[in-house]
Amino acid sequence: MFVKKVTILASAAMLSMIMVGSAKASTNVEGQILKEASTLNPKVLQLAEKAFYCASKRGVVNKQFLTIIDYSQPSTKKRLWVIDMAKAKLKFNELVAHGSGSGDNVPTRFSDTTNSHESSLGVFVTKNTYIGHNGLSLRMQGLEPGVNDHAMQRDVVFHGADYVSEAAAESQGRIGRSWGCPALPRAEAKDTINTIQGGSLVFAYYPDSSWLKKSSFLSC
Repeated sequence: MFVKKVTILASAAMLSMIMVGSAKASTNVEGQILKEASTLNPKVLQLAEKAFYCASKRGVVNKQFLTIIDYSQPSTKKRLWVIDMAKAKLKFNELVAHGSGSGDNVPTRFSDTTNSHESSLGVFVTKNTYIGHNGLSLRMQGLEPGVNDHAMQRDVVFHGADYVSEAAAESQGRIGRSWGCPALPRAEAKDTINTIQGGSLVFAYYPDSSWLKKSSFLSC
């Protein structure tokens, strides 16, 4: 019990340090990360940072990792980035699938509706892992009512999939699509899931003006 309490306090202290130095961290991220991730849109990174610091201030997250998915990019591009915000370093850059209901190579439709097979936008926090029919999977809780707060009941999770690969992209002109889950390449899924599980932030972006205007995480 004592060890658990110390761990929680240490995590809180770490995030407090990140928040106090947020201006410096932001500069480091935008400088260092964009050097490593040339395909990451600086404006998307800035919005994701806002959401991260807002969620940290509210005590929503307890890990320093920020996952960004840019659904405005085609599925053939590596449009998922995992950033270590404490070190201002890029951890992973991978392909990621969108839902079959959201579109073909570039998604254009998003919702939080059950059985829509569409991806959801917005801010999520990662929860626990489990072994499902897609192997190791990671649950996410949607934090934005009316945008993604049905993610848990829709079983929108991170998992590995054979249809997410560069070979699929080359042969089909797009990677395979999910039922709304941000599916990852099978070979990279385990390391990514184990890194971000248990309380890190996920920022799923698309230039949807309605969401961008009303998201409380972008106007803390």
